[in-house]
Amino acid sequence: MTNIKVVTSIFLFFSAISLTTAQTITSKVIDQKTNEPIPYATIQIGENQGIITNEEGRFSLNIDQNLADIDSIYISSMGYEKVGVAINQATDSIIYIAPKAIELKSVFVSNKHLTIDEIMENVKDQLSENYNFELSKRRLFFRESEFNSLKKLDIDFKKSTIKELNKKLIDSVVSIIPRKSSYYTEILCDLYGDFDKRKLHITKAAELYDKSKTVSLEAMSKRMETIFKENVKRDSYLKIKSGLFGTKVQVDSILEQTEDSEAVKDELDKQNKEDKSKFLKYRKSGLESLFSSLFFNKDVMSNFLNKSGRYNFELVDYTYLDDQSVYIINFEPKRNEDFKGTLYINTEDFAIVRADYENVRNFRNFKLLGIHYQDNLYRAKMGFTKGANQKYDLKFMEMYRGGFFGFDRPLKVIEKNKHVKGRRKQNELSLDINAVNTYQRKYEIVVFDSEQLSEADYKNSKENSGIKPEYLSKYDPEFWKGYNIIEPNTAIRQFTATPDSE
Repeated sequence: MTNIKVVTSIFLFFSAISLTTAQTITSKVIDQKTNEPIPYATIQIGENQGIITNEEGRFSLNIDQNLADIDSIYISSMGYEKVGVAINQATDSIIYIAPKAIELKSVFVSNKHLTIDEIMENVKDQLSENYNFELSKRRLFFRESEFNSLKKLDIDFKKSTIKELNKKLIDSVVSIIPRKSSYYTEILCDLYGDFDKRKLHITKAAELYDKSKTVSLEAMSKRMETIFKENVKRDSYLKIKSGLFGTKVQVDSILEQTEDSEAVKDELDKQNKEDKSKFLKYRKSGLESLFSSLFFNKDVMSNFLNKSGRYNFELVDYTYLDDQSVYIINFEPKRNEDFKGTLYINTEDFAIVRADYENVRNFRNFKLLGIHYQDNLYRAKMGFTKGANQKYDLKFMEMYRGGFFGFDRPLKVIEKNKHVKGRRKQNELSLDINAVNTYQRKYEIVVFDSEQLSEADYKNSKENSGIKPEYLSKYDPEFWKGYNIIEPNTAIRQFTATPDSE
């Protein structure tokens, strides 16, 4: 990846390869007729090697010394002519590709006039033959973007018997909570395994966010913890009440006692060890969840294939991917199912080579006694490519998940102690809280290469649990220089944290 502006000619990029050991090409793929960018187009540099354009049609391609002898790159996308760009002949920094005309005669010969029900039955019958369920090593890039927006936060201070825990402190807490926040994580990694077991080895990783907001919250949290420790008594417990509900919480464990110092130290040491592996653990868990969500797996939320009888399917057109004819099939729920979308199915082997779908109704909509939760966004695009083993593997995925949480209830925190003479209630904090927060998660995966593994190779593969991401307070185009990734979109390229976080 590079921060150099798109130059006026791809030729200038390619002609310099012979002078250097590595070169990064940055460009954009555009529809020749509409002038619109083409997302998820494949940029191929060799057999089973290449990258894809991002949602804005942009790509950066690193040509290292191992690829110095290539003479062309090839650009292809669903419904477009495949274009070869010769290294010594390319002239434009923007690459235009044209839609490919459909030759219905060849398609009809291929599909033998199958009905839509017959097509979908063939798709399901061929799943085990078409997709790669075997042990594999996948070299991939994984980006997760998190967006939170605090739409409302009103805290009405009612009562506190702890002098320091007053309205002024509560107002301070409210003032530093960010109303909007963004957090990006990127990793280049090798994912080993199948759909039952996996190992992850991260080559390089970055986190991009505004650290100053986190530091402010941590400082305020420590301040409140200190107040809490100085005012609650030994052997106390907290009664947390919100309306009709109450929860009892022991507080002995968070009051540091001299005689328990060794136990506390041991617990902290244990926590530190866990923290070192937390980053890899969460990235691995995220990848496992995304791969397990693929539509051809069992019991997935996106059930339009597993429970196809609950959906209506319609053959609407044909198109091409490279030289293969493809059905374009739309689907929607018959009654109360969750998704609608479009499937692109190879007319020869009935593999779904691309799927675009989204939810048509909320998955969860809980509302009771001032608490409101919705899981209301599920949108996905994914493409597959056939590997050397003649099985289809994931090539790219873009998925959005989101919802909101609302809380409009009174909250009481009461300290009680049964070992103190007199009344058990020692302290009380009483508030009314009205808050609404919306969240969205975006996941992007691009798989550069996939190769089969033996059981022995899988056992010998190693995870690097101590890996830590590099913190970035603003987008740095040099960070991934020399590596092939999926290009960041405009929002990431323009991200800059406040000066205090650098």
